[in-house]
Amino acid sequence: MARAVPETRDEILAAAARRFAVSGYKATSLQDIAREVGCSKAAVLYHFASKEALLGELMGPAIAGFQAMVDRLTWLTGTVAQEAAVNGFVDLAVRFRREIALLGADLPELLLHPEFSHVHQGTERLIAALAGSDRPTARIAALVLLAGIAHSCPELVDVPDDELRTALLAVSRRAVEPADPPGTSTGHPGAPAGHVAASTDHSGAPAGRPTPTT
Repeated sequence: MARAVPETRDEILAAAARRFAVSGYKATSLQDIAREVGCSKAAVLYHFASKEALLGELMGPAIAGFQAMVDRLTWLTGTVAQEAAVNGFVDLAVRFRREIALLGADLPELLLHPEFSHVHQGTERLIAALAGSDRPTARIAALVLLAGIAHSCPELVDVPDDELRTALLAVSRRAVEPADPPGTSTGHPGAPAGHVAASTDHSGAPAGRPTPTT
């Protein structure tokens, strides 16, 4: 017979983590979690107002760590910001890879949920720091790096922390493009790092060249 109320919130959280790992977040219902615990759905709702609230509790420490890292990036630029972003994201991936693994393929969609809107905004700041410039290729490299590490987490759960951190740092530093020095303009999208497009006068001729006469 189902119990009226689970003994602790931790019991529900543990059951939710197991169900998310097996079936995925989207495919898991509150009724599934209640069945796993051995209680009614109403008993689960006594502790958590919704499945999103339950997920927020599970991911709370990871989200707090992510936000703290993003806040540290706010006043950094160039190579300093890029290195801080690489180190910060790798540390988070190592520390919270089990939590990230719970969400699996549902992660990109969940980041768009209103409850996690601040995480989505922080992700944009992280991508900008990893890219280190406004070159499209730099942003693509940053996106691929983030997605690759996030989607690899289920396969990395049992790798020792120090070994995983060393490997991820090496991969990350090879993946990102060199950041532009502070104050450097790429000139136009797709320009090589450090390249500044030639300035022109009002006639459209490159600066330093005489304007053709007719």
